[in-house]
Amino acid sequence: MSAAAGARSVTDRVRERTFGPLYSRNSRAVVSRGLMAARSSTWLVLVSGFFEPVLYLISMGVGLGPIVGSVAGPGGQEISYAAYIAPALLAVSAMNGAIYDSTWNVFFKMNFAKLYQGMLYTSLGPLDVAMGEIFLALLRGLLYATGFTMVMAAMGLITTAWAVLIIPASVLIAFGFASFGMGITSFMKTFQQMDWINFFLLPMFLFSATFYPLSVYPQYIQWLVQVMPLWHGVELLRQISIGQFTPATAIHVAYYLVMIVVGIVLTTSRLRALFLK
Repeated sequence: MSAAAGARSVTDRVRERTFGPLYSRNSRAVVSRGLMAARSSTWLVLVSGFFEPVLYLISMGVGLGPIVGSVAGPGGQEISYAAYIAPALLAVSAMNGAIYDSTWNVFFKMNFAKLYQGMLYTSLGPLDVAMGEIFLALLRGLLYATGFTMVMAAMGLITTAWAVLIIPASVLIAFGFASFGMGITSFMKTFQQMDWINFFLLPMFLFSATFYPLSVYPQYIQWLVQVMPLWHGVELLRQISIGQFTPATAIHVAYYLVMIVVGIVLTTSRLRALFLK
């Protein structure tokens, strides 16, 4: 009888919460569990993911840069090729860090470890789980962005005080990809389906004006590229890196804010549909 009464009291408390069964304001429990797991098992993957864009910057910026010479940056300002691609690679780094944690990591927890089912059997709600996992992805994106910015500074590619905004802008980019990535992953059931994520990431990396201006494309391809989320991140960080702000800067920020809201709503609704039937 006492166990049944205790169960009823937990249920009553859940129903009395502001967001009902969706949110218990305890995302920190998900974050704490994720940090303990990362500390013991995934640190090598974390480190390796940071070096990929750094190697691109060294090979393309230092190796190819002297051949290319100066290029036109935001507002037509002439900058070195290394300074041109560095903010773009930083956006890629933030995207990769967030995507790894919010896709493959979530896929394993959802379909093999059955971790989310166990979490939702407690007082945690879908929004707690979603925000906790997204925060972990943001932490990874923050580490990548901070490390890459230090590399840029060491290479003399930071020339304005506005560059201090690069790190929070990178976290915004990571937030957008993490929230949306987790929602998309909730639809995936097999490893073959997960390969579609890389199928979309690779073209974004290559064609989002990462290594050359958008103007090299025909007009209809330019429109397609401008729909891609990475292009907005690349342009936002390029503008910040030289302190060149336009009305388009607000559009880039707004794009990610909308992406974050849609992603969180999608992720929360999917977790609720999957595990709170």
